[in-house]
Amino acid sequence: MERISFKNSRSLRLVGNLYSSNSKTIIIMCHGFMSDKYSKGRFDKLATAFNKCGFDALVFDFSGCGESDNDSLTIEKEVDDLKSAISHVISKGYERIALFGYSLGTLICLKSYIPEIVTMVLLGALTGPMKYNWDEFFTQEQMKELEENGSITEYISGGTRNKIIIDRKVIEGFELIDQGELLKEVKCPVLIIHGDGDEEESLLYEKSKVAINLLSTDSRIEVINGATHSFLDYFDMVVKLSTDWIKKHL
Repeated sequence: MERISFKNSRSLRLVGNLYSSNSKTIIIMCHGFMSDKYSKGRFDKLATAFNKCGFDALVFDFSGCGESDNDSLTIEKEVDDLKSAISHVISKGYERIALFGYSLGTLICLKSYIPEIVTMVLLGALTGPMKYNWDEFFTQEQMKELEENGSITEYISGGTRNKIIIDRKVIEGFELIDQGELLKEVKCPVLIIHGDGDEEESLLYEKSKVAINLLSTDSRIEVINGATHSFLDYFDMVVKLSTDWIKKHL
């Protein structure tokens, strides 16, 4: 594993880990909301598995997350970050590119599609509008901060960053997804993986059952029985489904 960095269009430094097998193919991996390039160990495990299959893998921190430069979180900024990662790997000579996204990272993958993307794997996919009760995620003080300042400060421990700034646009953005507009330009085959072990995954799956009809005919949905949105207890199955798909399509 090699620690790398590159700039986004806003001249902010993005930090990542490159898992190299000296391949000309690469999977760029996009973490979820308020997470980082390790994704509680899930991304390291999956990137290593891709490596063993003969593919390079790049995991990186979105701006404002992990080791990357400070910024407030918005969907648009994360799309810019991923597009910058895609440009970076193209500049390094990679000839075939796939995307892997988890949770919010799946929306970023879909919004960042360009013809150079050969395939995608989307875990806990966000393919249509979702309404969350944010009072269940944030404290009363944080919701007041959102109302007064237009952002939420989330303090974290145990990593390289002690806080994340969440812009109001992210909170609002989940409900404003236009599924048809989001998917109409995505031409590559897409594997969507869901669980059925909690309400969030069940609701996301309902959106994806519509989405699959808007994607290419060789796209597919897989459901892991019992898996919650974290997939932590079922990640070996995620690795198997993802590597099988990538070997077939990349």
